[in-house]
Parts: sequence; C-alpha cells; structure tokens
Amino acid sequence: MFAEFAFPIFEESIKTYHIIDDVYQLVVNPYEKGTIEHLLFAKNWVDTVQWHYEDIVRDPNIDPVAALDLKRKIDASNQVRTDMVEYIDSYFLNKYKDVQVKPTAKINTESPAWAIDRLSILALKIYHMNEEATRAEATAEHRAKCQEKLNVLLDQKNDMFTSISQLIEDIEAGDKYMKVYKQMKMYNDEELNPVLYQNKK
Repeated sequence: MFAEFAFPIFEESIKTYHIIDDVYQLVVNPYEKGTIEHLLFAKNWVDTVQWHYEDIVRDPNIDPVAALDLKRKIDASNQVRTDMVEYIDSYFLNKYKDVQVKPTAKINTESPAWAIDRLSILALKIYHMNEEATRAEATAEHRAKCQEKLNVLLDQKNDMFTSISQLIEDIEAGDKYMKVYKQMKMYNDEELNPVLYQNKK
C-alpha cells in the first residue's frame, strides 16, 4: 500500500527537521538519490520548510523587508513543490505504463501524486496538532480541544490511506487511467505575470 509506505517517510522528514527546527538548515536526505524514498523525503522536507515560512511571515512584528523576502521564498517553494509532485507522478506513469486500460476506464479528479501531496501536508498537521494536544504549559481546555482536532486528523489519515490505495489499485487494474497536466504556475513566469512583464518594458 503506497500511502502506508509513504507516510512513515513523511514522519521521518518532519522529525528530522525539528531536531534543529530552522528553515535555513541543510536537508540531509537519508535515502539513496534516484529512489522513490528519496523523492518522498525531499517532497515532505519542502512542505515542512514552507509550513514554517508561513508561520514566520504571519508574525505581526516581522520586518517588512524580511516579510517580502519570505514571500518570495514561499513562491519559490511552491514552484519546487509542484515540480516534485510532477516527478512523483512520473514514477507512477512509468510504473503503470504497460497496463492495458479498459474501454470503460474512468479518469480521476486528481493524480496519485497530488493525493500523496495532501497526505504529506496531513502528516504536518498531525505532528503540530499533537504538539499542541500534549503541550504541558497549555491549559487543559486547550489540550482537550486540540486532541479532538487530532482525532479528526487521524481519522482523515485512515480515510486517505484507503482512498489512495483504491485509486492506485484501480490504475493497476486498468479501471482508471492517469492523465497528468503540467501545472502552469504563472506568478513566477516573466512572460505570464503582468507585473513582471510590464517591468521588463
């Protein structure tokens, strides 16, 4: 089951990040380059760093220059995240390239990799909600509310395990087929973002 395989790698990435807990730390990926494990770890690392960029940029006392720098880092991170999702989809496309698609096969609203992307974000939500549910200095009421939210997230994790497994099984059986659209991120493109191309005049 791919989701059950991927989730512990996401957890490992998150825990490794929080040893130093610094958005500027270098990533140390424990998996061999070129493997799907390496790609999954790297994907979640990008998500984890961006999670903390988003925390920092919401500081009401942040210096405006620093906030602008972070906004640009977030934009760049979003592009990397999208690229990595497409790499993961390439893995699935290659793995199932010889599957005979049935005439009755249906297409899904999202590819396997975009579902895995949501699972990576869910792993971050679970980690940080668990922190709040067990934070010693928080009030009992706060911890109880966070535990309720954590329970919902854990239930969502189980549902995602099931739905991702069903999607991949359907692709393997030829009951569904993959069609991957390269994401058209416009805000970083000097030819597509009006602000950027007007500044070039």
